[in-house]
Amino acid sequence: MKFIVSLIASALLSYGFGLFLPWWSVVPAGLLVGYFIPQKRVLSFFSAFIGVAIFWGLFAFYISHANEHILAKRVSELVIKRSSPNLLILLTAFIGGITAGISALTARSLALLFKQE
Repeated sequence: MKFIVSLIASALLSYGFGLFLPWWSVVPAGLLVGYFIPQKRVLSFFSAFIGVAIFWGLFAFYISHANEHILAKRVSELVIKRSSPNLLILLTAFIGGITAGISALTARSLALLFKQE
């Protein structure tokens, strides 16, 4: 149950912080979720990773679909050397997920470290 709560909280916090902060707003979201929701470190990582990756993937697809993938095609040609907007969306989701997952893992490790002292 904590895994699902953590997954949803990380997605919602990344959306909320994303309204006011740049792309790295997933870091404070992952930090808060990882620190305040007690789980094993691996579960903390994967819950933040999956929550933010799904959110970023869906949000990027929504934005890209709204303009018929015109910008995503051009950017994918620059970044991955192929005209594949779907692959660019997956790459975007992966980067957001890794960023949030690492921050949640760090916060969970810090919470365990402070708890031991």
